[in-house]
Amino acid sequence: MATSIGIMDSAYFVGRNDILTWINNRLQLNLSRIEEAASGAVQCQIMDMTYPGVVPMHKVNFDAKTEYDMIQNYKILQEVFNKLKIDKHIEVNRLVKGRPLDNLEFLQWLKRYCDSVNGGIMNENYNPVERRCKGGKGGNSKILKSSKYLQTSAIYNAGSGDMLGPNRISVPKQSKSSRGAGGPNSSEIEALSKQVTDLNLSMDLLEKERDFYFAKLRDIEILCQAAEVENDPMSVAIRKILYATDTKESALDEAQDYLNENFNAADDEEEAEAADEEAAAKEETKA
Repeated sequence: MATSIGIMDSAYFVGRNDILTWINNRLQLNLSRIEEAASGAVQCQIMDMTYPGVVPMHKVNFDAKTEYDMIQNYKILQEVFNKLKIDKHIEVNRLVKGRPLDNLEFLQWLKRYCDSVNGGIMNENYNPVERRCKGGKGGNSKILKSSKYLQTSAIYNAGSGDMLGPNRISVPKQSKSSRGAGGPNSSEIEALSKQVTDLNLSMDLLEKERDFYFAKLRDIEILCQAAEVENDPMSVAIRKILYATDTKESALDEAQDYLNENFNAADDEEEAEAADEEAAAKEETKA
């Protein structure tokens, strides 16, 4: 079950664009950034769609802007998890800060969990816009406005057979006015469409690779912040590299210099202690 998936599970290799597309398609939204889901309202409605009637949608605040209001949404979500016996602790204090990686990891987990319920099949009778308008608080929220925008976009793109996700490159359809002389022919449009598809695939792969290594760095950071090793020279040196802000120069030299200074100081201290012990031993021998 997805409630106990590890950090190396394939769930955490799902890219940001894939997560946003999943949310937008399911809830008829038009979110363009992961941080826009930091309030917890989106997560509540995803669970409402997965388990109709379990989430008290009238308590969910879609217009939550303060950390206090966001925390209330996550309390609702945690209560739903407890009710469904989902063994998942929500790191509320991190999520409400709007940090992209923390929110991405939670949404990756949520997608994996929802995909494990009924094979991830969507409830065709579920109307996400109606549920937000009738059930949730905050009728003027950005989330509600984005759903109206998405509906308009869907009508405009009707007949295309596909709903474009956020940050995707699209090729406009050939208009009637361009079909005459000088307009692009079908072979040119097909070639451009292939280029766009290849670019989107490359973009997805790059984002997955970036998210993968970013998660690795985050794990290293958490490990170095542990109380037991926080002041250890090696942990401090690693953090110097992680927190370096100069993008033109490597922080490796600075970290190595720091280690050398600390190791030399430690060696001097050991030599001094050894000399003291030797001197004390000689005094004892004379006595």
